[in-house]
Formats: sequence, structure tokens, C-alpha cells
Amino acid sequence: SLQLLKPKTVPKRLGTSQRKPREPQIPRSLIKEIFRHFVKMPVTRGAFKIVEKCSERYFKQLSDDLEAYAHHAGRKTVEKADLEVLMRRQGLVTDKMPLNVLIERFLPLEYRKLLIPVAMSGNKVFP
Repeated sequence: SLQLLKPKTVPKRLGTSQRKPREPQIPRSLIKEIFRHFVKMPVTRGAFKIVEKCSERYFKQLSDDLEAYAHHAGRKTVEKADLEVLMRRQGLVTDKMPLNVLIERFLPLEYRKLLIPVAMSGNKVFP
């Protein structure tokens, strides 16, 4: 009767360790929202799938380039100057169109405050 009272052993599941780690992705809803904002016309589902793939490939290439610039400079951290060099090479930043103008034009106010130093009351500069 003692054998009947012993709990049965259940083998452990190995499902969690067998999963392949996934790369982080930009949410599809964000990509759709941004694309709809700029295209301003109806877009088919197939077109959205292609836009998702293109944006994923673009950000992968962008991050690889920024990593290479930081590595070339002997740093382990990507800085604002690396991004500006990359944007100059892509033709987005020029002498007539500096990075600050692009930041003011396309980013919301809370991000602008983080990226562009602003003089506040008491002559304190933030950030």
C-alpha cells in the first residue's frame, strides 16, 4: 500500500530550451501606421507585406552600418555622429539640410527635446 501513496514522477518538458531565439521586430501596426501616413492612399495587404520586409531589411542594414562605423572609430557604442555620417552618405543630410532640421521636421516634441539642446530658464541647457 506504500507504493500506491508515492507520487508519480513526471518527466520535465524541454520545449522552452528547444526554441530558437527570435530577433526583435518592429510591430506591424507601427509600420502600417507610418506607411499610411506618408502614402495617403489605399494599400493592399500584399503591398504591406513587401513594405514590412523592406523595412526589416533596411533597419538590419542600417544597424550593421552603424555598428561598423562605431567599430572603425574604436568604440563599442553608436553615437549621434555615426548616425549623421550615415545619413550624409545616404544623401539625407547635406549642407543645406542639417540633421537638426530633419529632427525638427519629422520627430515629435518629446524626442526633439532629447536630441536638440535647448536653453531653459536660468540659462540651463537641456539635455
